[in-house]
Amino acid sequence: MRRPTTAARRYAEAAFELAERDGSHDRWAEDLRLATEMAADERVASIIDNPAVPFAERQAVLERLFVRSISRDALNLVRLLSHRARIELLPAIAAEYQRLLDRKRGVVAATVTSAAPLTKDQLSAVRGRVEEITAATVSLSEAVDGGLIGGLTVQVGDRLIDASVRGRLERLRETLLAASR
Repeated sequence: MRRPTTAARRYAEAAFELAERDGSHDRWAEDLRLATEMAADERVASIIDNPAVPFAERQAVLERLFVRSISRDALNLVRLLSHRARIELLPAIAAEYQRLLDRKRGVVAATVTSAAPLTKDQLSAVRGRVEEITAATVSLSEAVDGGLIGGLTVQVGDRLIDASVRGRLERLRETLLAASR
């Protein structure tokens, strides 16, 4: 996952502080997700993130689009981003907010990468094993990389658990090279 920009991190932290005050963590997460989806529409973005469109017109569009969908505080954040022509930060803000919420709740993000898509049972087994290792609840995302040949890797923060055929072959190669010196 890409590191958020400083600006996105600060906006997310501000939103998180507001959520802390009134206990609206889940509402903020949903609002940011919805706002990100709606702002991703090219027709919407061409208006709300365009400084050539008069400010009042952009605000009117935001009001019509978001007033029934998201909370007033989240709408104010979207308005501010539009005013500063920074709507492109919404996905990073939403992701950083989710990371802050996960950390508060003791949820660890992990990515399992396999050579072929895993079944639900396999994903469940991987999640269970990672939860045992980390002693935390795990939010598991899945990726496919045919270059692994077989097996899988699991990335948890800075830690990489490599149980792939490619990884085993590389370790065997290193051992053989070290032994031949």
